[in-house]
Amino acid sequence: MPSLTINPGGPLRGTIAVPGDKSITHRAIILSALAEGDSLITGYCHGEDCLNTARAFRAMGVRIDEQPDRLRVYGKGLWGLSEPEQPIDCGNSGTGIRLLTGLLAGQDFFTVLTGDESIRRRPMGRVVKPLREMGASIAGRKGGELAPLAVTGSRLRGIAYRSPVASAQVKSSLLLAGLYAEGTTCITEPRPSRDHTERIFRYFGIPVTVEGSSVSLPGRPIGWGGAKELAVPGDFSAAAFFLVGATIVPGSDVTITGVGVNPSRIGLLDILNDMGAKITVTNRREEAGEPVADLQIRSASLRGINIGAERIPQAIDEFPILCVAAAVAEGDTIVTGATELRVKESDRIATMAAELKKMGVTTTETPDGLIIHGSRDRRFRGASCTSHGDHRVAMSLAIAGLIADAPSRIEETTCIETSFPGFDGKVSELLIKQ
Repeated sequence: MPSLTINPGGPLRGTIAVPGDKSITHRAIILSALAEGDSLITGYCHGEDCLNTARAFRAMGVRIDEQPDRLRVYGKGLWGLSEPEQPIDCGNSGTGIRLLTGLLAGQDFFTVLTGDESIRRRPMGRVVKPLREMGASIAGRKGGELAPLAVTGSRLRGIAYRSPVASAQVKSSLLLAGLYAEGTTCITEPRPSRDHTERIFRYFGIPVTVEGSSVSLPGRPIGWGGAKELAVPGDFSAAAFFLVGATIVPGSDVTITGVGVNPSRIGLLDILNDMGAKITVTNRREEAGEPVADLQIRSASLRGINIGAERIPQAIDEFPILCVAAAVAEGDTIVTGATELRVKESDRIATMAAELKKMGVTTTETPDGLIIHGSRDRRFRGASCTSHGDHRVAMSLAIAGLIADAPSRIEETTCIETSFPGFDGKVSELLIKQ
C-alpha cells in the first residue's frame, strides 16, 4: 500500500492552481450527457471519482473524448441513455453513486451501481427512501440501505420531500430524478446545502426555483438541453489544504488562482477568518454560473472558536484540515452538530481524533463532534499515521507534518488520487520556492 513521507519544512511561498472542482465536474459530465449536442468541459477534475462518472456514461452509450485539459461530451438528450452491459463501478465516490441512483431511477432500463469497500459501507437509504416515494424500483443490501444497488427504471412522480439532513447529494439525486418525473419535485432541507446542482441546472436552462431551504423543479421540462461550454473552477476543498498550510507554517505567503468561491462551499474560509487567518479574496468573477476568485494566504496566529451545526453544511468536506488548524490555535475549538461526519469516506470524527493523538494533540470526542485542545506554540509530533482510506484525512495529516518535530509517514495514500492527483507535487512546488 503506497505511503507518503512528509519532512518538516517551510515557509510555503508561490502561486499555484488546484484541480478542478470535483463536485462541479460530476455535475458537468451528467448534464452534458443529458444535453443535446457536444459540450466542452475545461479545467475538469482528473481524480478517479470524476473519471468513474465519465466511465459510467460511456457505459450508457455517451461518447466522451478525454484530453488533459478538457472533456468533450457528445450529449444524447434526456431520454438518450442506453442500458449498460455491466454493473457501473463508482469507485470511492458517494456523489457519483447517489446522483446516478436518482438519474437512473427514471430510465427505461436496468442498472446495478456499486463501488469500493468504503462506498459499500456508506448509507444509501437516504436517497433510496425518497426515490421509492417517487415510484422508483431500487433493491440493495439491507433493504436498499447499502450498495450494490439494483435500479429498475420506473415511471416517477414528483413529490414534496422534507429531508432530515442538509445534504447536497440527497437534494441533487432527487432533482435528477425529478427531471423524469410527472409533476413538481420539491425538496426542503433543515438548512440550505451547497447549490452546485441548482446553478448548473440554470446554466443549462432547466428551471429550478429556490425559496429559503426549499428547491423545486417541474418534471420533464421542455425548452432546455442545448450543449454548453463549461469552465470548471478550482476546487475549494482542494485549496483548503493550502489555506491552512500557508496559515500555520510561519513565514508563508501563497496565492491560489481561479478557486470556486460559491457561498455554499466556503464555510472554512469564514471559519478561518474568525480564527484570525490572513486571507485576501481578489479578482472576483463568474464562470459557468459559479463565482470564482484568487486567494492570497499569509501565515497567522489562530485562536480557538465554537463551530455549531449551522456552519457544518458549508464546511462538511473541510473538517479534517480544520482539525489541523484548530490544533495549532490558542485555546479550545469546539465542533458540534456534525454527526454527518461519521458517515463520510471514514468516520472523520473518530479518525481525526485518533490520528491527531498520534501527533501529540489532545482531543475530546463527542457523539456529534469534537473538542480540539489547541496550542499556538504546538509543533506536531512526527508520527506514523494512516489515512483510513480517506483522501481528505491523508492530505490533512500531510499538511500537519509540515510543522512536525520529525518526519511523518502517512500510510494508505492511494486514496488521494480520487480527488487531488499530484497533491504531493504541489506541496513540493511551494516548498522549493522558499
